[in-house]
Amino acid sequence: MRTHGFPHLIQYFCAIAKVSRSGYYNWLNAEDARQKRERKDEADYETIKKVFDKHQGKVGALQIKMIIENTEHIVMNHKRIRRIMKKYNLVCKIRRINPYKQMAQATKEHQTCENKLERHFDHQEPQRVLLTDITYIYYAKGQKAYLSAIKDGATREILAYYLSTSLQMDLVYTTLDKLMAREDFISHPDCLIHSDQGVHYTHPEFQKKVRELGLDQSMSRRGNCWDNAPMESFFGHMKDGIDFKACASLADVEQAIEAYMEYYNNNRYQWSLKKMTPAQYRGHLIAA
Repeated sequence: MRTHGFPHLIQYFCAIAKVSRSGYYNWLNAEDARQKRERKDEADYETIKKVFDKHQGKVGALQIKMIIENTEHIVMNHKRIRRIMKKYNLVCKIRRINPYKQMAQATKEHQTCENKLERHFDHQEPQRVLLTDITYIYYAKGQKAYLSAIKDGATREILAYYLSTSLQMDLVYTTLDKLMAREDFISHPDCLIHSDQGVHYTHPEFQKKVRELGLDQSMSRRGNCWDNAPMESFFGHMKDGIDFKACASLADVEQAIEAYMEYYNNNRYQWSLKKMTPAQYRGHLIAA
C-alpha cells in the first residue's frame, strides 16, 4: 500500500487486516521513529554483545549494566538491556545445582554450635562476619580437588582460600592461617565465623583453633543451605566462570582459581554493593 498507493482501497484493506484507518495512518507516520529506535537498538546490541561475548555468555543484564558503566562509561537502563537481550536472543547461561557428596559422619566428640548468625550476613562492617565452606572441584578426566574459602559477609570479598587434593583437616587449618596472615586483616572484637555442620567445623581441634584466634563460631542448621547462602552462591558463580573440565592438571586448576579470585574481588561489579566491586565496597564501608 505504501508503494502503490491504492487510496480508494485503504478502508477495504484495513477491514481485512482488522485495524482502524486511524491506526494504520498512525503506524505509517511513525515509520521514521521506528527506524530510529531500530538503529539505536542495533547500536546498543553491539555494546551488549561485546560484553556478553567477552564473558562467554555468563553475565546477565545487571552485570552487563555495571560493566559498561564502569568500563565504557555508558549508562543504560537494565530493563532496556533485558529487552535487547531478549530481542536478539542473548540468553545467559544459568547455573544448575550440582549436589555434593555427603561428608563422613562426625564422631561423638564433635560438637555443633548454635546458629548465632541467623542469616544476618551483612552487618555493614568489614571483617565482622566471616563465612566459610568447602566445595568439590572436578577437573580433567574425573579428577577431584577440594577448595576451602572464607568470605567477608559485608563486602563479599574472598579473604582467604586453599586448594587441596585431600580432605584432611589441614584444608581448613591452612585457610585460617592464610586469613590471619593477611596484613589488612584486623579481627573485629565481635568477629563471627559461620559454617555448615561439616565434619571439619565440628572437629574439636578446629573449634579450639578458632577460639585461640579470638573468633566466635556459628553454624547453619542441619541440612539448611540457606543459612550459608552467600558462600554457596559464590561457589556456584565460580563454577559458572571457570571451565574446570578444560584444566588438565591441578596446577591449571590453581591458576584458574587464582585468576577468578582476582577478578571477583577487584573487577566483578555487584548490584547490591552499590554497583561496586567487593574491594571497592570495602573501601567505601571503611571511609563511611
